[in-house]
Amino acid sequence: MNAYLDHAATTPMLPAAIEAVAAQSAVVGNASSLHTSGRAARRVVEESRESIAAALGARPSEVILTSGGTESDNLALQGTLAARSAADPRRRRLVVSTIEHHAVIDCVEHLVRSGRAEVSWVEVDRCGHVTPQALTAAIGDDPESVALVSVMWANNEVGTVQPVAELAAVAHAHGIPIHTDAVQAVGHLPVDFAGAGVDLLTLTGHKLGGPLGVGALLATRAAEISPLVFGGGQERQLRSGTLDTPAVRGLAVALEAATAGLAEEQRRLVALRDRLVRGALDLDYGITVSGCWQEGDAAGRLPGNAHLLVPDCEGDSLLYLLDAAGVECSTGSACQAGVPQPSHVLLAMGYSEAQARGALRLSLGHTSTDADVDAFLAALPGAVERARRAHGVR
Repeated sequence: MNAYLDHAATTPMLPAAIEAVAAQSAVVGNASSLHTSGRAARRVVEESRESIAAALGARPSEVILTSGGTESDNLALQGTLAARSAADPRRRRLVVSTIEHHAVIDCVEHLVRSGRAEVSWVEVDRCGHVTPQALTAAIGDDPESVALVSVMWANNEVGTVQPVAELAAVAHAHGIPIHTDAVQAVGHLPVDFAGAGVDLLTLTGHKLGGPLGVGALLATRAAEISPLVFGGGQERQLRSGTLDTPAVRGLAVALEAATAGLAEEQRRLVALRDRLVRGALDLDYGITVSGCWQEGDAAGRLPGNAHLLVPDCEGDSLLYLLDAAGVECSTGSACQAGVPQPSHVLLAMGYSEAQARGALRLSLGHTSTDADVDAFLAALPGAVERARRAHGVR
């Protein structure tokens, strides 16, 4: 059995979620139908919506069900831009952090290329933090031109947690709505939609023990959004399409379970993460931790995130060598046209391309154990030495 250390990519479904999806999959019913089976499916959807809202400090009417994080991000950005620029043509600027997930960055770049938007990038510090001062500087002296601010709650590569409530206060002081991609945060950190003061929040099921292909966009009733997909208008006339009732139920069950045991699971994962990081640093290979890491920290960094920089190595080589040794993890690089590219997140944080190419992301989750950490620490020396030889370093 391999040591699975890539929970930030996707985490195994929780048994309760599997049972919920299986049970609901055996029941017929389209939640938009008016007959008995349809009404029964609708009841499942609405009870699930209420459960999702309760777990995240939102109202049920603020939960827009989607296919996952990418769709939710696109609806937040494109939908808000379309609605606000239609009401005021001056509002065509997006203010976005430089370390966002590609679901946000690629959407923004598409909007800019198509001539529908302008973008102001918010710089981050060496830890990957967006400060209120940096956001204020990016907004500049023309806040009336800004349609939306978007800053992720927690980074998917280096695990840095942002001061979301402070950033929301800055945006609102300038009369601008704010969106946060909380895909990595929900189920792993305390997330309070109303308490954070954000207008839009993205989450997805498969990062927290729920099914693939289902998620939500939390949106206040005051949020101005235009739909991207037209049809039945199932979700507040903002997102059309027949709802996947079994998946929605699985998402609600997984989220309820993840939030109910959050504090205890955070402590467990932090202990595993810190042992993994300390063990890697003690190997004397010059390994460093990207982002700011403090032992015991469950608030400033995702509890299960360990992001390592291994000098004189290619991250892809390390990944394949570790995989061959039975350890599954990730790098921070993206692949374009078959050529690995250094992580835009690390480059934005001030690391060089050479440093960024040696990145490894180890992410722990609800199935992770001490045995997984042991397997990684046992496999790492051999992988580093072979990767360095391949890199021409002895």
